Amino acid sequence: MLRLLLLLTIILATQPTFAHEYHRAAVDSSATEIPDRVVLNWSGDPATSASVTWRTYIHITEAAGEIAIADASTNFSTHRTIEPAITEIWQQGDHAANFHSVTFKNLKPNTLYAYRVGSGKVWSSWFQFRTAQAEAAPFTFIYFGDAQNNLLALWARTIRSAVLDAPHADFLLHAGDLINRANKDSNWQEWFESGDWIHAQIPVIATPGNHEYAKQGEDKPRVLSSLWRPHFTLPQNGPKGLEETVYYVDYQGARIISLNSNQDRDLQTPWLEKVLKDNPNQWTFVTLHHPIYSASARRDNKDLREAWKPLFDKYQVDMVLQGHDHTYARGNNIGEGVTMKDKNNGTVYVVSVSGPKQYKLRDDRWMDRGAENSQLYQVISVEQNILHYRAMTAVGELYDAFDIIKQDGQPNRLIERIPSDKPERRWKNTLEKKNKDEKVY
Repeated sequence: MLRLLLLLTIILATQPTFAHEYHRAAVDSSATEIPDRVVLNWSGDPATSASVTWRTYIHITEAAGEIAIADASTNFSTHRTIEPAITEIWQQGDHAANFHSVTFKNLKPNTLYAYRVGSGKVWSSWFQFRTAQAEAAPFTFIYFGDAQNNLLALWARTIRSAVLDAPHADFLLHAGDLINRANKDSNWQEWFESGDWIHAQIPVIATPGNHEYAKQGEDKPRVLSSLWRPHFTLPQNGPKGLEETVYYVDYQGARIISLNSNQDRDLQTPWLEKVLKDNPNQWTFVTLHHPIYSASARRDNKDLREAWKPLFDKYQVDMVLQGHDHTYARGNNIGEGVTMKDKNNGTVYVVSVSGPKQYKLRDDRWMDRGAENSQLYQVISVEQNILHYRAMTAVGELYDAFDIIKQDGQPNRLIERIPSDKPERRWKNTLEKKNKDEKVY
């Protein structure tokens, strides 16, 4: 018996510690009295409002947010105002939590605010954010493709590297598949823990992917995760029934439109045309999960392309930011065929992946730059009539870059800035597993 215990001790001691740590963190998703999963969104005008959502255990039934103009003196907190929270319960099997949300209104444009959330004697730390300017002005945002798998173990480095690279980013855009299993609470725990305070200070714009949709059973349509709307407070200006998945936000001279490529395409099409037609902004970005032009083999979203690309062309959408295909691909001036070029269309289409799950690029290529086996994030900056774009690897290497210059009465002009010393990343020239049978954490 003693020999058996000694043998078990040796076996446990020699197991990789990173695997143990990953599994421990992945299952620890219990809510407590301390506010967690704090996330900053916009549900109204970013210049005068901000929305915050967080979670506690179910015994916290009355919560609030406090906000004040930030100041170097700690006395700023004595000037705070209090906003009572809306509280809803989430329950799944033996697991339950209360989700709380507040929308701070009547804020001053271009002003640094501090806020905290909580109840009684238990509060979060004070977080800071700046409201948008009321008129067009330069801004920067970070765009992420699918995070999805091994979030705390391997996606966390991508979001953290991105924010260190662009620390003054005005918002983060996620093109779907934030998590892998729609209703698995521990997946959401990893997503929030990976970003930690980042989600609480930099506003999040998110669109749902297919992995935010859960199976109901045979011959039944998938349904949106029961944790999507509790976690986020997003605009409700989309078609009825698709609120907080189909919406738009106007930010400093740009319109950012979220489309839900998982359901009700026909319901979204007339709404999309109206939002594009009645657009007073100089720049237009669209995000959706399933690519208009697929980047991976044996995939083609023809129905989406036929429904929405003519509108992107007609109203000269500047960029379409997508996920789903677990590769990197970027191209513009694309016609109806997968590899054709159309000189009358300047829209740039990007597919990207920020997590560790990786696919192969398709052979019939429409893209001007592609990558396989690479975690990336994208930094996009707009200043008047010029857009600067950088695609960066998770280790901070510049992989793709270009500028877009708006020209009055003409299609956008694209200037390539692909680094000449970086060959295209493919499976054959990127890092392989050292031990092919070893699971990746």
